[in-house]
Amino acid sequence: MKHIINPSFRFAEKQIVNYINNFDIEGTLFGDAKRNIIKLFEFENKTINVKSFKIPHFINKITYKYFRKSKARRSFEYATILIENGIGTPMPIAYFEDYDSLGLNKSFYVCEHLHCDLTYRELVEIPDFPEHSTILRQFAKFTFDLHEKGIEFLDHSPGNTLIKKIDDGKYNFYLVDLNRMNFHKILDFDMRMKNFGRLTPKKEMVAIMSNEYAKLYTLHNESEIFEKMWFYTSQFQREFSQRQRLKKKLKFLKSQF
Repeated sequence: MKHIINPSFRFAEKQIVNYINNFDIEGTLFGDAKRNIIKLFEFENKTINVKSFKIPHFINKITYKYFRKSKARRSFEYATILIENGIGTPMPIAYFEDYDSLGLNKSFYVCEHLHCDLTYRELVEIPDFPEHSTILRQFAKFTFDLHEKGIEFLDHSPGNTLIKKIDDGKYNFYLVDLNRMNFHKILDFDMRMKNFGRLTPKKEMVAIMSNEYAKLYTLHNESEIFEKMWFYTSQFQREFSQRQRLKKKLKFLKSQF
């Protein structure tokens, strides 16, 4: 199995390879394992997070062999780019790829496991979460920094930002599920605003984030920023609701046969 190890973790290469070889029978399951399987391993006072990606279907097996980097490789490389740009993400350790005669079979992404205090999802689900507005404003600044560095995180959604409190009124943010990103010289206004679209359906949260973003992004005023941010939020919510209704209809039709 092909693998690449972060030079800082070469000393632990034998142990990391062992985690992959024994992934099915060792480690502590983390999360619901609906699509991908994540397991945690303990090593030298660190918790190691190993993500096993779902084996791709026939077409993607070929695509990932000849035309596109695997999700595991992209996760590793994108995490490295984020850290080089001062953007928070769990430290990348390694990625593994296993190919069969058709193409990509199994693949794994290995990183340090971050013990966080909350994710953005808690801010959506718990409106009276302590320091709710403070966290939202710092998150807006975090996203502005991301945009200023030309980073478009396509999976900027509630469960993919880990939040860790480091002091009273001070929080750090860490991106996870990194395999879908674009990198640009400049992000234009619409790209920036659309990047907020998947985060929350709550207008009051969008108002706080747009207010803070407007303090940093002076090419448009607060009203323009809020209107555009809310436009993309509403658009995403409509499309999401349509997809959910379609899934229910298809599920009902299947149950009739």
